[in-house]
Amino acid sequence: MAKMEDVAKVAGVSKSTVSNVFSEKRPISKEVKERVLRIANELNYKPNYWARSLAVKETRIIGLNMQAEKVKFSQFHLSLLNGVLNECYKQGYRLLVNTLSDDYKNKVEFQTSDPVDGEILLDPEVEDPRIVGRMKQNIPLVVIGKPPQTYEDKLSYVDNNNVSAAEGIGKHLISLGHKDILFLNAPSFRTVSMDRELGFKISLKEAGIELDSDQVVYKDKKSSSVEFGYEKAKEILIQNNKITAIITDNDKMALGVYRAAEEEGYSIPNDLAVISFSDDSVYATEFSPPLSCVHLNGEQLGSESAKLLIDQLHTNKPLVKRIIVPTHFEKRGSCSNS
Repeated sequence: MAKMEDVAKVAGVSKSTVSNVFSEKRPISKEVKERVLRIANELNYKPNYWARSLAVKETRIIGLNMQAEKVKFSQFHLSLLNGVLNECYKQGYRLLVNTLSDDYKNKVEFQTSDPVDGEILLDPEVEDPRIVGRMKQNIPLVVIGKPPQTYEDKLSYVDNNNVSAAEGIGKHLISLGHKDILFLNAPSFRTVSMDRELGFKISLKEAGIELDSDQVVYKDKKSSSVEFGYEKAKEILIQNNKITAIITDNDKMALGVYRAAEEEGYSIPNDLAVISFSDDSVYATEFSPPLSCVHLNGEQLGSESAKLLIDQLHTNKPLVKRIIVPTHFEKRGSCSNS
């Protein structure tokens, strides 16, 4: 394989000139630059990626930090990835997807710095050590979801209006005659759970329906979404036969609800209506009847977040912007009269 010295010798320039052509750290005349690039192409020379990154202090890699689960990505996550990747493709960036589990991230041998210029962070928490750490290190950051209140006016984020979305599906269920509604919410430590619970409570309050303390249940840390949906729905359907509708945080949780309902002899939607915050599921064939859901427009969330982050990297200064991506409620067979 050709080396930098080979390109310099054939092009009749110094090694540092070849280096500057590729790093763009110093201006090089158009004539010299074109000659060096032509010779490099003829000799099949490829600059060392990490050496170039050290020289220009950038990797042209952005990170996507996602919470990992034991099951495959939902369609929402796949759509979000497509949105980020499309923007990376257009602007010449690579993407590093970070889904390292808690079992590994707490071990010293895995606690290395990521080779990224900036990061997109998904599923922010009320007290999020990821945000705290990156802000201290001055790493460019964009959040998908609402940041903790302390950082809401200090960094850019892209989000849905989760209060409005939750209020909308609550009102829809109430319009169908449901009063005893169970909400299987996201974990309590995630900021999205607070917004969705608020919207749900608004819909009940406006209808004059009193909320029981056990009608909102937060996902635990240990179970997968499918496991949690199944176990909690089964437990509550056995204990409380008044429940006629269940809202779930995501489609995988809804899948667990479907399985529990079938085992307990509940017919969907005749005995139990189900609505999920999610896009179409990769488990779509397992939902019978089809699942009613909130389209979160994951691809647009991903695209907008990547644009915001790359804008920060290009301007080399922090930007504070908020972008709200609209949602759409898709009524299907899991709700009566849908």
